[in-house]
Amino acid sequence: MKKILLAGAVALFGLSNAQIAKGTTYLSGQVGYSQKEDNNTDIKKEKFNILPTVGYFVDTNLAVGLGVGYRNENEKGTKTTGSNPLFVSEGKVTESAFVVAPFVRKYWTLADKLYIFGQLEVPMAFGQNKVEGTTTTTTTTGAGTTVTTTSTSDKSNFTSIGVNVKPGLDYFLNKNWTIEATIGEFGYNTYKQDIDGAKRVNDYKFGLNLSSVTFGVKYVFAK
Repeated sequence: MKKILLAGAVALFGLSNAQIAKGTTYLSGQVGYSQKEDNNTDIKKEKFNILPTVGYFVDTNLAVGLGVGYRNENEKGTKTTGSNPLFVSEGKVTESAFVVAPFVRKYWTLADKLYIFGQLEVPMAFGQNKVEGTTTTTTTTGAGTTVTTTSTSDKSNFTSIGVNVKPGLDYFLNKNWTIEATIGEFGYNTYKQDIDGAKRVNDYKFGLNLSSVTFGVKYVFAK
């Protein structure tokens, strides 16, 4: 019995002290695409983002890193009103941005290959909003049909800065590959367009949300 208890204690001690060595580097990132079409309103939305990330352990179980990437969102819609004259309006809103996200991540050991972590990040986005519109007017009279088209286009720059804390789990499949998951986030983000009279839009997020769990993989340059 004593030998069994001793073996169990040694095993638990070994599990609880598994650590990620100082000087370890890893590569990770995010790639996403989504599309939504509403045939009731003739609106189509598309989103794309890519954010490669590199991390470096400046101390045991403590990493700092940086993500640099790009995101793009656009929404297209068509609206028809009237009969004579008939108005057909087509609009497109595009938001594109260069993204920078420095972070600090702290790991705590749960088991030999399983860790829990907390990540503090400061995501920043510098981009442009573009609004385009075209209206075609068709008028029919006894003299015939007249079609006129008018177009508008407007651009504005914006800046978005946030501070987020994300909890998560990281499991090492082997010394080089891991699977990680984040569960929700706690944070703050502020957004402002670079136009006269524009005010800041502030967004607060607090909570663990199982519907917003994200999964990813990392490649670790093990020492």
